Amino acid sequence: MKNFKSTFSTISFAFLMAAVLFPSCKPKKILSEPIVQAPVQEVPKPVVETDSDGDGIPDSKDNCPNQAGTATNGGCPVTPKAVDPTFNYKNILFEFNSSVLKTASYSVLDEIAREMKKYPSMSFYLNGHSSAEGTDKRNITLSIDRATAVKTYLVSAGISASNLDARGFGESMPIASNDTESGRQLNRRVEIKKK
Repeated sequence: MKNFKSTFSTISFAFLMAAVLFPSCKPKKILSEPIVQAPVQEVPKPVVETDSDGDGIPDSKDNCPNQAGTATNGGCPVTPKAVDPTFNYKNILFEFNSSVLKTASYSVLDEIAREMKKYPSMSFYLNGHSSAEGTDKRNITLSIDRATAVKTYLVSAGISASNLDARGFGESMPIASNDTESGRQLNRRVEIKKK
């Protein structure tokens, strides 16, 4: 009987604990109040700026909105820098002891005049030279006269005289040997160089 009492007391204790811990098993009432949700905030759509020229730079930041360009150039196209011409002409030749232009030089001077007109603000040296024949004084005078003859031709072709500086160097700057006639012919010249 002792066993029965022990089992009974264990079961009784379990019921008692259940009654204490779980006081009621009644169904709970469901609240019928509506659930209020917080308003949903719309995420703003990103503003897509216009890019009229399609260069990836919006028109509001593009200095040239109708021409494709680069960001480093403010949205404008990059233009290559103009290359200044060298104007290093050496084939304006003269006869012995003469400052009269050779007829063959006219076409060269016409070409030079056309190029100079593209750069109206550029100034040039007209450097006259001579071969070693004759005296130093005569060769200086002759070289200045040759440079002046070229200047006169270019001015008549429409080049401003103020852009041309005629100078003479005599025989001091040969480009070929004065020991041969072919060398002396090359030394009787006017060279045009930009200032």
